[in-house]
Amino acid sequence: MAKRPSKHTRAPRPLLSGGSQRRVTKRGVSYIVRDVPAHRAEKEYRCPGCQQTVAPGTAHVVAWPENGAYGLDTGLDARRHWHTHCWGQA
Repeated sequence: MAKRPSKHTRAPRPLLSGGSQRRVTKRGVSYIVRDVPAHRAEKEYRCPGCQQTVAPGTAHVVAWPENGAYGLDTGLDARRHWHTHCWGQA
């Protein structure tokens, strides 16, 4: 059986390569949106849509601008956890 090459020597995967991550455009801004299933939701967050708690164990979405105001890293810093319904209404 052949041994797989180290992940450190493989070419990097594209940013949107896995899971249920997708690009969404709202009000002219492109966001990266990732679904978080209930079994992976381990922390409590504050939803920016309704200002209520996204409780641990609650399926929700994480969204951040694809390009932040000062570059890609700033976009990642701006990621927020939303109730799925609130994100759909935003």
